[in-house]
Amino acid sequence: MMLKKHVGRPQLSRNLYRAEQVRRMDELCAQTFDIPGRVLMERAGEALFYRLVERWGDCDEVIIFCGAGNNGGDGYVVARLAKKAGYRVRLIQLGDASKLHGDARFMAEAFHAIGGEEEVFHPFQAGRAVIVDALLGTGLERPVEGVWAEAIEYINHLDVPVIAVDIPSGLHANSGRVMGVAVEADISVSFIGLKQGMFTGSGPDYCGEVYFNSLAVPREIYQAEAAAYAIDWNAQSALLKPRRRTAHKGDCGHVLVVGGAAGFSGAARMSAEAAARCGAGLISVATHPVHAALLNQGRPELMVHGVTSAAELQPLLQRATVVALGPGLGCSDWGRALYSAVLASSLPIVLDADGLNLLAESPVERENWVLTPHPGEAARLLNGSSRDIQNDRFSALQQLQQRFGGVVVLKGAGTLICSAVDRVPQLCSGGNPGMASGGMGDLLTGIIAALVAQGLTLDDAASAGVALHAEAADCAAEQGERGMLASDLLPFIRQLLNRS
Repeated sequence: MMLKKHVGRPQLSRNLYRAEQVRRMDELCAQTFDIPGRVLMERAGEALFYRLVERWGDCDEVIIFCGAGNNGGDGYVVARLAKKAGYRVRLIQLGDASKLHGDARFMAEAFHAIGGEEEVFHPFQAGRAVIVDALLGTGLERPVEGVWAEAIEYINHLDVPVIAVDIPSGLHANSGRVMGVAVEADISVSFIGLKQGMFTGSGPDYCGEVYFNSLAVPREIYQAEAAAYAIDWNAQSALLKPRRRTAHKGDCGHVLVVGGAAGFSGAARMSAEAAARCGAGLISVATHPVHAALLNQGRPELMVHGVTSAAELQPLLQRATVVALGPGLGCSDWGRALYSAVLASSLPIVLDADGLNLLAESPVERENWVLTPHPGEAARLLNGSSRDIQNDRFSALQQLQQRFGGVVVLKGAGTLICSAVDRVPQLCSGGNPGMASGGMGDLLTGIIAALVAQGLTLDDAASAGVALHAEAADCAAEQGERGMLASDLLPFIRQLLNRS
């Protein structure tokens, strides 16, 4: 799975887990495979110290912030290894060191045996140092407060690199929600199973580069089904099979884009052009007559129709394979009439933008559609706020699918895809902040519609479309994220679709 930067991202496991699943795996190691917890703790500390030295081996000082749980035990291992390697070591214990127990106490005593000592937290100056965040683990369920919050805020204030044990302290492992305050890590090294919250919600902002280490646990402990599957274009591209040599445009489907109210022709145009670049055989656009004659200038392959009523839309619906409904549609009487006409048909639909806003006004359930809301649209669909959505995107995804049916694509950093409540959701962490510009969602609508037109199931079209969209954006961002336009993705979309 690709993370953070298009070039040089660590490759990670496809399986993502909830915190309680990983804790159960940890227990199975001891109960079923007779692997003591201290062995796993030693391996975790070694793995993190290896990453620290690999990236910042020329530092002078290693500063470890420890709690009193197993995360703190991992921190004591790092402290011992750093001290033995000749680094100046400071271990700041925020918990009650006298309450350390089990494996964490064993590791603390091993650190003391080589002359290591703890100190309490107080503000300090850091030179050429690296901070190890071993404060809080994956079990956090309440806001971080008191000295713990003060320490995390101070870590974030210091201008030194930070490496997190398993997950940044203060980040909720299942949802990616910040529990009041969280460590802003440069690197996170996650153990046994990757936590799903690291890749969506606020996770990408706090985890930095994510590395995974299984700690060499037996493969048999991964019997539980993953909570989510990570996808990228490298894997999803296998869903598109080579075309037959005798293929013609009729074999490749007919996409009908319905949108583009007066003054909003660009959204429909971008959606249609994305569908064309994704290989749909024919592209029609049903749009407002005021700009119908202009919409295909520079792209004559698009068949543009000015429609004034639902009746005028009917012949176009009869010829279509799939409808991309919503880009620039608006919520006027004109847009509402076309929206109702499309929903009255039996065609598969990719619904976005104002189509989603109209759905929020009059909710209906349908199985043969793909909904592509961003957090604001999702909030309207669920009668909540964007903050509610971002606080637990996995829960929001499930609620959307239960209420509206079909396939749901919850856009944003760590886009989520779900086709049924009993199906494991998919997560795409590709893409970049350059996508924070108008028109990106319109492209995705056209991409998914084109893949449906070419015979992919709604589920496969959604996952492949999301992965392709993200990968094209990462290719475009190699020339810089700031100022990247949605149309900059189009050349890369075609190249990626045809890459062997």
